Amino acid sequence: MSGAAMRLTAATSGFVIFLLFTSVIQAQSDWGVIYHPTKICALKGSTVNLLCSFTPPSKTDDGDTTLERAFWFTQRLYREPVDLRTEPDYAGRVQYSHHNGVCNLTIADLRESDSAVYKFRLTTDRPDWRHTGEPGVTLSVTGFQVQKRQFSSCVIASCKWAHLKCHSSCLPTYQTSFSWYKNGVKMQTEKESFYDNFYPADSYSCAARGFEAFVSPSSCVTGQYCNRVTYAERRVCAFKGSSVNLSCKYQGYEYIASKFWFNPERSLVLRYRTQHKDLSKDPRYEGRVKVVETKGGRSTLTITDLRESDSDEYLFKFNTPSFEWRSGLPGTTLTVTGTDEHTLIVQVM
Repeated sequence: MSGAAMRLTAATSGFVIFLLFTSVIQAQSDWGVIYHPTKICALKGSTVNLLCSFTPPSKTDDGDTTLERAFWFTQRLYREPVDLRTEPDYAGRVQYSHHNGVCNLTIADLRESDSAVYKFRLTTDRPDWRHTGEPGVTLSVTGFQVQKRQFSSCVIASCKWAHLKCHSSCLPTYQTSFSWYKNGVKMQTEKESFYDNFYPADSYSCAARGFEAFVSPSSCVTGQYCNRVTYAERRVCAFKGSSVNLSCKYQGYEYIASKFWFNPERSLVLRYRTQHKDLSKDPRYEGRVKVVETKGGRSTLTITDLRESDSDEYLFKFNTPSFEWRSGLPGTTLTVTGTDEHTLIVQVM
């Protein structure tokens, strides 16, 4: 992404996926900081809120004490806490607020690498009056995964009988309904796991019902090569007038005869199928779209001179002589904003 373009996840629903609440009893000192809760588990790609309450000292024998800084951190540099907003890995993804003794940290577009212990730090105008709230909030980030166990060959040599299971350590214990996708097309089964005969060309994805925005990557059942498309990012935010890159990796079990990017809003719905329109041939994007193909099956769509009307979902498809990758799985959702502010606000629904 170039210019003032910014990347920021902003899911439409289901931001905080699952909270592991624990009873917290913490000694109240003059600096009291209490976390609510102390353990959180959230899905990769979602947005999460970390909450705490604090009571900084207001007066000492020497007079009033002024709170100068309040920030969150996970790392230290030369024993000093590093403000999370200054870390490159969190650029454009974090937002703070602290008011009337309530502190809040919002992290968007969660990554598994965000799993850490987050602590709230207070500093005053007196060098000897600084405090870090303990024990902090332990955040665990995980995504859905297709777990597979192969059993035996079918009557047809290329087929395998296998057991597939949709797994995530963040799933609530009451979750009983799931969504499964075969080659990008939604299946009828809603079970957590099932047995079937699987072929090398087929790929499978899954998610708990209600959390389809955070569906697992497509997984080959037999071997490492099958029909699949994996997007680098699910959601991207960029400024009006800037440029943006949307990319994906793809595999075709057979020779790929054609491939292109499209968005569903410009597709033509026919009686028995949907006809997608190549974005590079769409008059709305004339002179503003470029597609670059690199080795290893990576396709990058570049859109320049962004307009707010470009806000849409973008998907990639390919065709082989006997197969068409379809669009049941979510692609990359682009949001174009006209603001020129340096900080975008994440609204938690």
